[in-house]
Amino acid sequence: MATNRTHITLERIRKLQPPAGKQAVYVFDDDPRCLSVRITPAGAKSFIYSGKLNGSPFRVTIGSTEVWNLDDARAEARRLQTLTDQGTDPRLEKAERLATTAAKQEAARHADMPALDVWAAYVEARRARWSDKHLADHGKVSKEGGEPRTRGRRPGESDKTLPGILRPLLLLPLEQIDADRVQSWLHEEAAKRPTHARLAFGLLRAFLNWCSDSPKHRDCTHSDACTARLAKNELPKKAAKNDCMQREQLPAWFGAVRRIGNPVVSAYLQAALLTGARREELALLTWENLDFQWKAINIRDKVDGERIIPLTPYVASLLAPLPRRTMMVDGKQVANPWVFSSPAAESGRLQEPRIGHNKALSAAGLPELSIHGLRRSFGTLAEWVECPAGVSAQIMGHKPSATAEKHYRVRPLDLLRMWHTKIEGWILEQAGIEQPAEDAKPGLRVINA
Repeated sequence: MATNRTHITLERIRKLQPPAGKQAVYVFDDDPRCLSVRITPAGAKSFIYSGKLNGSPFRVTIGSTEVWNLDDARAEARRLQTLTDQGTDPRLEKAERLATTAAKQEAARHADMPALDVWAAYVEARRARWSDKHLADHGKVSKEGGEPRTRGRRPGESDKTLPGILRPLLLLPLEQIDADRVQSWLHEEAAKRPTHARLAFGLLRAFLNWCSDSPKHRDCTHSDACTARLAKNELPKKAAKNDCMQREQLPAWFGAVRRIGNPVVSAYLQAALLTGARREELALLTWENLDFQWKAINIRDKVDGERIIPLTPYVASLLAPLPRRTMMVDGKQVANPWVFSSPAAESGRLQEPRIGHNKALSAAGLPELSIHGLRRSFGTLAEWVECPAGVSAQIMGHKPSATAEKHYRVRPLDLLRMWHTKIEGWILEQAGIEQPAEDAKPGLRVINA
């Protein structure tokens, strides 16, 4: 490599010509002697510091001659020589400085990033630990909206879906989601939809707690944005639900529900009342979960994973005739596994039974009754036949409430069936419906639709 030593001036730098070969040329200054100008075959010119540490020579690029002036380059070369004399490698010092700058730039990028991007990473990181419903709740509160409505809308409502309740907050940078902003959002939403606001507030609080524990996001997260005091001040006191069907309402309810045109919805609602199962536990029933021979239903229990309850005569007569459809999966026609199937739903199963139920309640002149209210009704009506509380609790999937129940009661399915059949028979009797005989064999039919 060709080298020269001269007193570098701006004019001499300007007159330097690219070398003819493939290697760069270094022109060394006379003061300081550690400074040189490198010119490449492409014509690029840079100030270079040349030093020696522990007997090994090395070079550090100071910067382009078009950016650095000569006096500053000489000062920087002397500073680097001082570091070298002190035993510090200027290359490491430069790398640390660049890393610090990069970290600041990354922090600034995270500070400007919409919280929605962090939310997506949060959902992906926690997905495996959540139930399908909990995952769906996160998608619902953060959705963009603007899709065509697939269900009925109230007068004056748009024909497009609204953004999720948390969407306005999540579009802000994470650093801007502080207590004042959350309080303003919660105050507005709690006045319009308190129950949904309560759910969204809980999801937001869990999200911010996760961000606070993340080294990547904790510096721009306000961990005190969702305090318990804020929820207490802005959200109305949560009242216990007490909707429950009375004995004298059973004839009108059964009459209206049995007249529902969709047999799947009709059977679902009646089975919900007569089994006391939770909404999604019943909706997720597959044909493999039903045993018509031994009269049993295997339910995906929300708490324990699964529980087996009796398949009572009337419920069996409701479920057996339901259509067994086919559905498209990955472009192939396969058997629809769901008992409460729906050809219109992407999942292939019943998604929203409330619409038909609300219409039936209105037609029968009955007060509002939620789907969970049917479960509450089963537990209440079971007391009319003096059913032991532990039996009805076991059928419904409630945890044992006493030591004797927890450790000293192991009820076989036959014992549950005796009481469950009695409960069903009494409810049907009040409704004016004859209960099928226990040994009746319900017919099956298959419909490809």
